[in-house]
Amino acid sequence: MTKRILLSAACLALALVALPAAAKGDAEKGKALFYTCTGCHGIADYKNAYPTYRVPKVGGQNEQYLIGALTSYKKGERPHPTMRAQGEGLSDQDIADLAAYLSSLKPAK
Repeated sequence: MTKRILLSAACLALALVALPAAAKGDAEKGKALFYTCTGCHGIADYKNAYPTYRVPKVGGQNEQYLIGALTSYKKGERPHPTMRAQGEGLSDQDIADLAAYLSSLKPAK
């Protein structure tokens, strides 16, 4: 029984060490990266021409949500073609930087 507990603890410790470290976002770098996003996400009440929908303002959004969403676009798990193309060009650090910047803003009203 003791061997089993020790083996389980060792496996857990190895798994935790093997996890990738989450990138710490730099809001200043994220602000510079967001420049290309402002054409859609920085305009109040902007609507896409086709298909027609309101483009969300992302300032003030939760940092972890932004990381998850951008990572999903990067991996092709979210279907929006423009965002998918944008996401594919982002590194994990870029995503962390964008999320740090956007989450530091006041939410859009």
